[in-house]
Amino acid sequence: MKLYGYWRSGATWRVRIALAWKGIAYEYQPVNLLEGKQHDEPYKALNLMQSVPLLEWHEGEAVRRLAQSLAILDHLEQRYPSPPLLPTDPWLRARARQLAEMVNSGIQPFQTPAVLGQVKALGGEEKPWVEFFYRRGLTALEEETSRTAGRFSVGDAPSFADCCLVPQLYACRRWKFDLSPFPTLTRIEAACEALPAFQAAHPDRQADAVHAPR
Repeated sequence: MKLYGYWRSGATWRVRIALAWKGIAYEYQPVNLLEGKQHDEPYKALNLMQSVPLLEWHEGEAVRRLAQSLAILDHLEQRYPSPPLLPTDPWLRARARQLAEMVNSGIQPFQTPAVLGQVKALGGEEKPWVEFFYRRGLTALEEETSRTAGRFSVGDAPSFADCCLVPQLYACRRWKFDLSPFPTLTRIEAACEALPAFQAAHPDRQADAVHAPR
């Protein structure tokens, strides 16, 4: 397997967590977002959205490619079901997906460079924009997570929800957003960070972090 990604991309980070959790070996191919490499050939021909991550692998003669982090997580869960990243109970599986989507569609998109570039181009200010979506999204996520939380977001084992939570809180801290109103989320984050798979997936441990501007 080959993973195209960027060290500080939250979406790529989610996939790194899943690959590490399941013990899947892969080659890492950096795509420097700050230098606009996602818009260059040949990468943009591989991923028409010109974003990361992108997972590539071979099945016989065929080369398979899959973009979008939650689609990749779902594929890995089906192909490598053990150790799992979704509960066995159908309702709890759906809850894990719900919490993951609250981050994936309700918070993370509003902090991306492409979106912030448009905010600036239209005369807006980045920080109030980002903080609005952080506050709205994390307030809802704190409440919803508290309804199913054990040690992690859904019970006592990591799930898709945790793969999304950890990168998101990292991004919030980069914006110096106050996380003290969200004790459930930060407690779960700490439990995740104690696990080797989450540690291995951290941005600072990626090969392209050394040379990327901070």
